[in-house]
Amino acid sequence: MINGSNLIIAGILVILIGFILVFVGTALQGTNKTSEVKTGGVILIGPIPIIFGSDKGTIITAVILAIVVMIVAYFLFYRGLKIF
Repeated sequence: MINGSNLIIAGILVILIGFILVFVGTALQGTNKTSEVKTGGVILIGPIPIIFGSDKGTIITAVILAIVVMIVAYFLFYRGLKIF
């Protein structure tokens, strides 16, 4: 059974792992001047996705990730998966 204190500890651990990954990623990146930055994202306003990106590959990746997030949300919230 999952209780509240376990969820708090898990949340703190996920945040700390995120900070460590960002730090390691920036440390390993180096100072390469020829790197190319690609950006993209998805904003979900209800059932309507707003998708943006700097190139076609980034937009396709954002669309795929948005579909995966919508499917996971459907199974978590509407199929009756009981977490608590």
